[in-house]
Amino acid sequence: MEKKQKRLYLRLIILAVLVAAIVYTVYTTAHKDNVQLLKEGDDAPNFSLVDLNGNTHKLSDYKGQGVLLNFWGTWCQACKKEMPAINDQYKQFKDQGVQVLGINIAESDLEVSSYTNKLGVEFPILLDKTRSVMRAYNVDPLPTTVLIDKDGKIAKIIIGEMTETDIKKYLTSIKP
Repeated sequence: MEKKQKRLYLRLIILAVLVAAIVYTVYTTAHKDNVQLLKEGDDAPNFSLVDLNGNTHKLSDYKGQGVLLNFWGTWCQACKKEMPAINDQYKQFKDQGVQVLGINIAESDLEVSSYTNKLGVEFPILLDKTRSVMRAYNVDPLPTTVLIDKDGKIAKIIIGEMTETDIKKYLTSIKP
């Protein structure tokens, strides 16, 4: 009798966990649509993030310049492939009123620093430790790149890997 009772309790616990998982999934799916989706022409949400050198960057500080925001992670293979091309184009455009900001998603300073040093990245790498900027821009998946014009408006959102030719074209399009 005791064995049957234990089995009954175990089944009830498993059933409760499954019901909780289903309720959670339905709830999060239903509320995911409440996130404001950004589109071309919208004002780019302002943010303040710290870079690998401890300097604070606010998007509003770049008003009057074109800005390429590149959201990435060290584990992302497409991010790794496009980063040298972004860096090459950054060197070409940095004195033409166009800024490139790499936004790393919730990884350690040491991991990000060694990764970007190995790739020779020269543009500022900002650390989105709490994923607040990622959420504000509704970024999913990585890499995602957001182009912002000199007036602070979203000019284009690119999801996925970019070629060097694409990057040059995009940076030219947001040049003031």
